[in-house]
Amino acid sequence: MPFVPHTPEETQEMLACIGVDSLDNLFACIPAGMRPKHFNLPDGLSEYESCSRLEDMAGRNKHPSISFMGGGFYDHSIPKAVDALSGRGEFLTAYTPYQAEAAQGTLQAIFEYQTVVTRLMGMDVANASVYDAGSALFEAAMMAARATGRTRFVLDEGVNPLYRSMLNTLTANLSMKILTIKRDKTGLPDLNALNGAIDGQTAAVMVQNPTFFGNVLDYTDLFQQAKTVGALSVLCVYPVMQAVLKTPGEMRADIAVADGQSVGQPLNFGGPYLGMMACSKALIRQLPGRIAGRTVDLEGKTGYVLTLQAREQHIRRAKATSNICSNQALCALRSLIHISLLGPEGLIKTAERSLELSRYAEAKLCALPGVTRLNNAPFGNELALRLPGPAKDFYASLAREGIIAGTLPGHWYEGEENTLLVACTEKNTESQIDRFAAALKMRIKP
Repeated sequence: MPFVPHTPEETQEMLACIGVDSLDNLFACIPAGMRPKHFNLPDGLSEYESCSRLEDMAGRNKHPSISFMGGGFYDHSIPKAVDALSGRGEFLTAYTPYQAEAAQGTLQAIFEYQTVVTRLMGMDVANASVYDAGSALFEAAMMAARATGRTRFVLDEGVNPLYRSMLNTLTANLSMKILTIKRDKTGLPDLNALNGAIDGQTAAVMVQNPTFFGNVLDYTDLFQQAKTVGALSVLCVYPVMQAVLKTPGEMRADIAVADGQSVGQPLNFGGPYLGMMACSKALIRQLPGRIAGRTVDLEGKTGYVLTLQAREQHIRRAKATSNICSNQALCALRSLIHISLLGPEGLIKTAERSLELSRYAEAKLCALPGVTRLNNAPFGNELALRLPGPAKDFYASLAREGIIAGTLPGHWYEGEENTLLVACTEKNTESQIDRFAAALKMRIKP
């Protein structure tokens, strides 16, 4: 925050209003060990002097880092036009378009975004976005529960653990049972176990492609099995890889969700991002949030409106399909611009270059002593490696040299303490991978 406008008197007045006598007591719930000891700024500096001191400290950072992090969030190149167009005042300052006649530009952008999402995923319809992939997964579960009248879900352990954590949290107080199916011994989804867990009480089976460990699968047969017992299928995907992989629509999924970060959103220390949602036409009335439609007025002119929703969606919470009545409009706009600028050919080139680099990384890293792949299954632009020791130790050592080696699955998966997830995007280079491999080799004991 660049400026704090409150006087000491106003601060005391606000504290008194909430029944706290000091700022220290306001933050008393934060353990002492987690509070900042000081900000290392001497008293009496002017605003300019304070900023100069902080800039000087930031300038001491060493080694511009190279990153191979992934785990659901990827550092893809974003065309400069995305910032330029999404930063225009008409979009940047636009508010919730409840009054369609006053927000035609915003509604048209949402409509075009929905069109892009349906084509990318091979589905029939899409909404205007939700908050992120985790909330999209939850909303997909709620859609399945409403559509089937069932409350039991079969969830693959290979779905991103952050998304699964959100799903479990958001359903904790609902009468929904989530059965998480463990991966098989090779770290792949156990398709036999998933098939066996689906029965006449199952609302939906929920899987991811590529999985959290980067493996690419075809779930067509699994989804067909679900249909035979009246269960729906939910597939979580990686938008960039949709340009080259079999789509949810081609696999006959009922609902597709994704995190839109990889198309148009910088990593931003974790957000804001957007959750993409698309489904089959049969489920359109269950789709949460906003849906923009295109029509004509009495004069035959094209117009855009929010459609297929009762007013309760926005103003009567207890009767709403979902409590999400907004959307990540600016982030969705950025995704629309990004995908439109690249077009089908550009998206394919982005995905293919990322795949090429990941294969180069596989060859270089797996040539090192003690480094092997987690399994031999097909993978996308992210591969899981077994290291000859705790991955967090290698990770910390490499980070000191400016190499962010990837993601540590051991944070979430028992038995994966020696596993490292390495992701490549088109922003990486062969020379960066060579540097990574050479640095890792130096840290492997003979």
